[in-house]
Amino acid sequence: MLPGQPPTFRQPSASERPWWWRLEDADGATVEVAEHADQRFSTQGDAESWVGEIWAELADHGVAAVTLFEHDRQVYGPMSLSA
Repeated sequence: MLPGQPPTFRQPSASERPWWWRLEDADGATVEVAEHADQRFSTQGDAESWVGEIWAELADHGVAAVTLFEHDRQVYGPMSLSA
C-alpha cells in the first residue's frame, strides 16, 4: 500500500495557474474532454506548449478550435486545430 500525500501537499490554486484553454467545436460551443478537464497552467508558454503537443488528440475528441484565457481575460482565439 502506498502512503498518502504528505500533509503539506496541496493543489495549486487558480490564481497560481491562471492560464487555461476553452475547447470549442466548429460552432463555437464548449467541448468537454474529460481527461483534460480543469487543465490550468502557471505561464502562457506552458499553456501553449501543452496545446501544441496535444492538439491532434483534442481534434479527435471533436475540438475544432481553442481560445486562450488568463483568468477571465481572453488572450487570443479561437485558434483552429485543423491541419
